[in-house]
Amino acid sequence: MTHKPSAPLPRRLSLLLTALPTTAALLVSGAPAAHAADNGSWSVQPASGDAGERPYFYLSAKPGSTLTDRVTVTNKTAEPLTLRLYAADAYNTARDGGFAVRAFDEKQRSVGAWARTDRTKVTVGPRRSVTVPLTITVPEDAEPGDHPGALVALDERMESARRGSLAVGVRRAVGARIHLRVDGPAVPALSVEDVRVEQRRPLVPGTGKSRAVITYTLHNRGNVTLDPKVALRAEGLFGRTLLDRKLTKVPAEMLPRQQVRLTETWEGAPQLDWGEVALTASAEGTRESAAVSFLAVPWLLAGLLAVTAAAAGTFLGLRIRSRRSAAV
Repeated sequence: MTHKPSAPLPRRLSLLLTALPTTAALLVSGAPAAHAADNGSWSVQPASGDAGERPYFYLSAKPGSTLTDRVTVTNKTAEPLTLRLYAADAYNTARDGGFAVRAFDEKQRSVGAWARTDRTKVTVGPRRSVTVPLTITVPEDAEPGDHPGALVALDERMESARRGSLAVGVRRAVGARIHLRVDGPAVPALSVEDVRVEQRRPLVPGTGKSRAVITYTLHNRGNVTLDPKVALRAEGLFGRTLLDRKLTKVPAEMLPRQQVRLTETWEGAPQLDWGEVALTASAEGTRESAAVSFLAVPWLLAGLLAVTAAAAGTFLGLRIRSRRSAAV
């Protein structure tokens, strides 16, 4: 087992398990921190050792090896807490690419399936801490690269809450991140896929503002976590630059083998032009672009062209039928 204190610090984890009438989801949010994952009532973090306090598990291993560590759960309330402990795989959310982990009853396939504490539930006294052994057994056929996840402490009691007019049940949880890298070739591979442009223009040219909505899929096809950057460029007729900017609505980290659908708005898009929109995604060791053509035509002009085309088609059809009749 190895630790790398010099690596970039991850975000604090604050996990919320929300049970709606028909669905449940484990969400993760937080800001950069150098201390335990904490929701104000309890915290979870790797047990302190010779290297001092660790905010997360940062481990590396060979396929087929077994790692041992310890996790500390601290109760910050004046009442005893009973919490379920489990390991979970991490993923990027479909909504915005945020970091999230699988719920307790979901299928775990990576570090969530390999990591185990020596007990599944722990009772922690008021304002006290309990330290529990943690074992991670890496399979012989484990894929090389990063296997992100978390060690979660879940309060299984359901709390009532409201979301607007909807009554919901809420379970709270906190998780300490697990950054596990399995030895082998590191393959960074980031791509942009399925770029589309939807144009929204006024009916009459010059009577309002136009915009374009650009959607695309950001896909980490590799086996390491990436810090992605995406640049957007649009060119019109004769190569004129219409737009050139770096996008800010990009996930802070793209986990291996994850993809997320993202949207970017282009205010003031041209009302009459023909060109191309290109997106370039890059991260350390990888860079790839994708582009799509667009034709901007005012709706009124587009309608006139459509009517003209329909009339021309009708006229041509009548001429052909007339000639056929004359030939008979």
